[in-house]
Amino acid sequence: MTDKTPIVFIVDDDAAVLDSIGLLIKSVGLEAKLFESAQSFLDSYSTKQSGCLVLDVRMPGMSGLDLQVKLIALGCILPIIFITGHGDIPMAVKAMQYGAVDFLQKPFRDQELLDRVQNAIEEDFQTRSQHFEKHSIEQRLAALTEREHQVLDMIIAGKANKLIAADLKLSQRTIEIHRAHILEKMQTRSLAHLVRMIMMVSD
Repeated sequence: MTDKTPIVFIVDDDAAVLDSIGLLIKSVGLEAKLFESAQSFLDSYSTKQSGCLVLDVRMPGMSGLDLQVKLIALGCILPIIFITGHGDIPMAVKAMQYGAVDFLQKPFRDQELLDRVQNAIEEDFQTRSQHFEKHSIEQRLAALTEREHQVLDMIIAGKANKLIAADLKLSQRTIEIHRAHILEKMQTRSLAHLVRMIMMVSD
């Protein structure tokens, strides 16, 4: 499960910038956690925690880009907004290629950062919702018997009960019972919804 209250994590080795962004985030009612190094953030972060990460690119020790790579390796889906005072375009491109959602050059307007933080939090919510739904569908699929999986594959392929029965050398009534069990276990009454669920986990 996910910790539902979003937190804006801010990582910057400049204490003045760190405090300034922290106060700005808290001024709009969001929770903020401040870190002066990438390593201190990494040591405390749980992938279950929702929110977003406002991350300085250039820091002593582990850089922002280094932290991004480590988070990717951990399976972290937290949206990252990079900030820098250097305007390093190749670095920005690299960060975006690795999945950063935004890149801001210091100095930036307060509202600009707040807007991007809100967008990142919304993106994180949507991504986590999709992950949770996909996991739930996978659990339901795992509860199907081998025969039900066979019938399901044929249903998804668009075959009618009569044809499925002929292919599996079973009675049409048996296929109807399997079909009912599949819909019940997958928690849907709609064939269209069943197809959408299978497509979601097949991506």
